[in-house]
Amino acid sequence: MTRRQVLRAGAALGFVLSTLLPFKAGKASGKKITGEEEAMNLKAPLPDGSVSVERAIKQRRTVRSFMDRPVSAQQFSQILWAGQGITQDRGFKRAAPSGGALYPMDLYASIGANSVVGMEEGVYHYEPRDHSVQKITEGDWRRDVAVASLNQMWMADAAMLIIVTAEYNRITIKYGKRGIRYALIESGCIGQNIFLQSQGLGLEAGIVGAFKDREVANLLGIEKTREPLIILPVGWPG
Repeated sequence: MTRRQVLRAGAALGFVLSTLLPFKAGKASGKKITGEEEAMNLKAPLPDGSVSVERAIKQRRTVRSFMDRPVSAQQFSQILWAGQGITQDRGFKRAAPSGGALYPMDLYASIGANSVVGMEEGVYHYEPRDHSVQKITEGDWRRDVAVASLNQMWMADAAMLIIVTAEYNRITIKYGKRGIRYALIESGCIGQNIFLQSQGLGLEAGIVGAFKDREVANLLGIEKTREPLIILPVGWPG
């Protein structure tokens, strides 16, 4: 096979795996939702903004102080799309690059009662295929996640905590142990996308890597096969 054929085969495998291995709610501890929660479609992402990429790069900083102010449903939608949304017309390729287009990453959002306009508190799993979210866990877990992140309590003030996870078997099936490195690279790209998109929306973001992995996953109801890699608090700067 030529290199192009190999890449196309890998992309096709990634699409098949993401279709055959759908998200299943309620497999971790935490206050899970019993049964299947109906998916909630998000507002359509906007392809044009008022801040240039250059300006967003120049202004981007890691922020650790947030206002108690809700973000809009459009902003919430845009942040998730920037991280893992599908950007290919009539296709499946996403906002962040992925080794072999296998997409081992999942995004979760932990929000409070007054965090996102029109949305209830809880933990939501993002589904790129139809740009929707599904609530998997009830309640506001931001403070608990902050405690599990070595008591970095500033995180709890952000409107949302975006948790980036990796399910390594989706990529190691093709690349072996090297696939773990590719997943880590992908998580960095997702994080930067969210940073820059936050800037474009007038929001700010932080980034956290110091946390107890299994404790965070169990608190939020994240499946045991998915490893939390980074947490991005996002909201209005304080």
